[in-house]
Amino acid sequence: MSNGKKLQLADRLKGTEGNVWVEFGKLAAENQATNLGQGFPDFMPPMYVVEALQEAVSGKNVLLNQYTRSYGHPRLVNALAKTFSHLMDRKIDAMNEVLVTVGAYGSLFCAVQGLINPGDEAVIIEPFFDCYGPMVTVAGGTPKFVPLRPKIKPGDKVISSKDWILDPDELAAAFSDKTKLIILNTPNNPVGKMYSLEEMEMVANLCKKHDAVCIADEVYEWLVYSDSQPHRKIATLPDMWERTITIGSAGKTFSVTGWKIGWAIAPANLMKCLNTMHQNCCYTCPTPIQEAVAIGFEHELSIIDNKKDCYFYNLAAELEPKRKVLAKSLQEAGMIPTIPEGGYFMMADTSNMKVDCEDGTDAPKDFKFVRWLCKNKKLAAIPPSAFYSKDHKHLAANMVRFCFIKKDETLESASKIIHDWVATM
Repeated sequence: MSNGKKLQLADRLKGTEGNVWVEFGKLAAENQATNLGQGFPDFMPPMYVVEALQEAVSGKNVLLNQYTRSYGHPRLVNALAKTFSHLMDRKIDAMNEVLVTVGAYGSLFCAVQGLINPGDEAVIIEPFFDCYGPMVTVAGGTPKFVPLRPKIKPGDKVISSKDWILDPDELAAAFSDKTKLIILNTPNNPVGKMYSLEEMEMVANLCKKHDAVCIADEVYEWLVYSDSQPHRKIATLPDMWERTITIGSAGKTFSVTGWKIGWAIAPANLMKCLNTMHQNCCYTCPTPIQEAVAIGFEHELSIIDNKKDCYFYNLAAELEPKRKVLAKSLQEAGMIPTIPEGGYFMMADTSNMKVDCEDGTDAPKDFKFVRWLCKNKKLAAIPPSAFYSKDHKHLAANMVRFCFIKKDETLESASKIIHDWVATM
């Protein structure tokens, strides 16, 4: 009879059990809250992409319902190679420098697991997407965290994501001869920060000095607003193609987060690290979904120079007024929103809010605030201390993350909730 010791979670996974999406997704559903929490659109993606999937599943090509090439459906990797050759101004080899994975999550997992050895260190800039840290520790590595610090001055009613500063000395101190990689998320989730050329050169120089790899998480690359600088790829900087893994997402690009198709682009020697992990993990991805995403890229590539018609660009144009609506509502409530340069999230400082949100737990303050907001005001958000290391969670104590890639009706509902709340203050 078992004593239970062999029926427990593997030691390397201990400490990674909690998940912010599970708790707050459930809380939003239970309270029937207006959901500005988890980052997914509540409107339809482009119909030509939906129709492409319908055709792939029910059309005449029976092989589209069977396994495809492990490292990526040929039609999709060719479409990705053409698109990113155009963007990176270099010829990308579809068969050796592109990998299709189960979401960008899969690309991140394969990159980290394929590169990290026990004892290696990985630099992670905070706030970070919450899987980065666990992925490094599960691989046997040690995360070295460097926080962005918001510069909020007395009297500020709003700030920009540009005001979240990466300290050069802190960043340099995190690198050593043990550093294997840095994860650079731009535009950043949850802040919306787009790193300037000077900041990217700083990262690049440290990578070259310490012979480190840069994992460039660029899933929000198309979601850049008109008042922002252009999106830059760190892989295009001098001598950085050779040491950069660029990651993208069909879910973010075409507003189809449930399709779970992502990709990585890297030189062949680096890609071998990802391919080896991928083939021993999920092996391949759904064929018909890859076919539909390929058709989407082919369509957009044919009109990519026409920003008015190209979905890659006009989605950001459609989101820009939504960004403005949310910022205005949060300011009305006394919060200090961070206007994002990219992405579709907005951080807000709640320091001025007089709310008794104590719930008898030892959870961080932002967790308590978001629980209170969901239960009492029926407005769902995400507590961003989930995107910080243990030592730096206090930096997010007065922060909340909202998502604005929502229908106008959803944002109007949120605005009404906030307006009515303000009336009771």
